[in-house]
Amino acid sequence: MAGPLDLAFDPWDPAFLADPYPAYAELRAHGRVIRYEPTDQWLVPHHADVSALLRDRRLGRTYQHRFSHEDFGRTAPPPAHEPFHTLNDHGMLDLEPPDHTRIRRLVSTAFTPRTVDRLRPYVHGLANELVAALVADGGGDLLTDVAEPLPVAVIAEMLGIPEADRAQLRPWSAAICGMYELNPPQDTAARAVRASAEFSDYLRELIAARREKPGEDLISGLIAAHDEGDRLTEQEMISTAVLLLNAGHEATVNATVNGWWALFRNPGQLAALRADHSLVPSAIEELMRYDTPLQLFERWVLDDIEIDGTVIPRGAEIAMLFGSANHDPAVFADPGRLDLTRADNPHISFSAGIHYCIGAPLARIELAASMTALLERAPTLALAGDPRRKPNFVIRGLEGLPVVVR
Repeated sequence: MAGPLDLAFDPWDPAFLADPYPAYAELRAHGRVIRYEPTDQWLVPHHADVSALLRDRRLGRTYQHRFSHEDFGRTAPPPAHEPFHTLNDHGMLDLEPPDHTRIRRLVSTAFTPRTVDRLRPYVHGLANELVAALVADGGGDLLTDVAEPLPVAVIAEMLGIPEADRAQLRPWSAAICGMYELNPPQDTAARAVRASAEFSDYLRELIAARREKPGEDLISGLIAAHDEGDRLTEQEMISTAVLLLNAGHEATVNATVNGWWALFRNPGQLAALRADHSLVPSAIEELMRYDTPLQLFERWVLDDIEIDGTVIPRGAEIAMLFGSANHDPAVFADPGRLDLTRADNPHISFSAGIHYCIGAPLARIELAASMTALLERAPTLALAGDPRRKPNFVIRGLEGLPVVVR
């Protein structure tokens, strides 16, 4: 088995971050599971394996529902990181049944097709306002002018966060999400811990206010469900609200800028989209496959599993490479080619199994709204300079995307 120095996979190398897909091809050629010592993980690069493991109950996002840290052969997080882990570990993404099932059931009422569809006019109206302002300015930064404010406003509206408080949400979220990168440095961890404490304190006060004066928002709904005996703790409400904000906009923001950057680099596909706006739905799916916003999803091995003759023992951590799976030629014909008409597109950008993204229908509405508004209101939208990619691997995005409307 090749060691890490024999592979092009290096999640801290700027050249790899600029374009990880050739390294993924090398990983897939190397095998179905690869031990990667720098992160103490087993890499899984093939679509079929990733798809199956996302549904395998021998794996879990946590192990603490069954094992102590000591029993599992793991070291407890540093006490200084406690605010982050308290916040993170009570969100449904990092819980397993029965707690995951209970919380997801309560939250899912806000993401039914009917509920999400009622948001469509608000989403489209806001997207058109943001794009109109971009056009009036003759261009700007597609990230900060359109991609970020749209999904942040939508999820904040759902949660019932007052408009005056929303400017804090994106910085808090960005700091917390830094902790999801591989081997985050101390300063990244410190920012995540500080943001976790501040965001938690803010939501604790907001929950208290909603107890006194309920509204039509999701936080009020979670409080009511708790009061009716569904056993949602205050910490679970706080963690759920943060998860919905983070997951409810990070993927959409990065899918937007990654997608438009890909379109600018593939002018023939962009021209086809501008000529036929009916391609928007399939374009969204293809762009999410082509440059996947979430590149890696981690799971703990709760019971020994075997992949292609290799036994992965209990206590190990598996890193499922979504970006690699979405470029697997066994599933996608000519995966390195952007094809907005791709019909057979079983990408796993929204995950699968019990942790399938609960907000996927809303994300698709937001992506379609911003793309349609840009196609209709800014048909001459063009790149105004090369963007800088964020120095992140797990959550893949750009520092900004400068554009001009000629």
